[in-house]
Amino acid sequence: MNLFLELLLFLATLLYSYLEAFVKLFVPVRRKSLSGELVLITGAGHGVGRATALEFAKRQSRLVLWDINKHGVEETAAECQKLGATVQSFVVDCSKREEIYSAADKVGYATTRAFLPVMMNNNYGHIVTVASAAGHFVTPFMVVYCSSKFAAVGFHKALTEELSALGKDGIKTTCLCPVFINTGFVKNPSTRLGKILEIEEVVQALMEGIVTNQKMVFVPSNQSIALLLERVFPERALNLLKKMSEVKFDAVIGQRSTQ
Repeated sequence: MNLFLELLLFLATLLYSYLEAFVKLFVPVRRKSLSGELVLITGAGHGVGRATALEFAKRQSRLVLWDINKHGVEETAAECQKLGATVQSFVVDCSKREEIYSAADKVGYATTRAFLPVMMNNNYGHIVTVASAAGHFVTPFMVVYCSSKFAAVGFHKALTEELSALGKDGIKTTCLCPVFINTGFVKNPSTRLGKILEIEEVVQALMEGIVTNQKMVFVPSNQSIALLLERVFPERALNLLKKMSEVKFDAVIGQRSTQ
């Protein structure tokens, strides 16, 4: 196909995509069932991980819960079982490769790298990456945290593209990117542009993203507009906007200063 025909194809696809997006504004989004699905949740002993496990339990998923904290993961497992879910819990340090694969042997699966071959063979599954708005927008005095979240967003995007290139359209991916959450990780956070999020509203947005196969879930959703503005506004205007937002916090708990 020559360049002219490829350009025509692109323009036709672009027009179709806009029309499709417009129609979807008036059509109810199809939601998939999570009943009976096998779900592995890392960091399930506390915070967003625990709340997410409880939401999957309400939907009667089969749960495999991992956390480095034995008491925390067992407590989450007990709460999920009360909701009628089938649950297995394991103490796993996800920073240690050997522990990931040891736990995988017990349930037949593992985290993304070990899970993926099985998922690809079946062309089925859903991989959720928990990142942050800090994976798109930087915040002063959070160099280490922002760097790790940019890496998480990059991992999600690269994995999504690679699965698409391989024709594995049955494997869905979702990346969660919330702003500050009231988990105690950051001490006394505040901003003029919105409130500090509660765990429950973040998890609700995540579950909606999963059942509707959204690739990127911003919480609040207006963060996607901020991302667009960052790409089109000149640097001087962006700097003023950042000052106006007044993102503040006293400390990042457990993180050493970079200065």
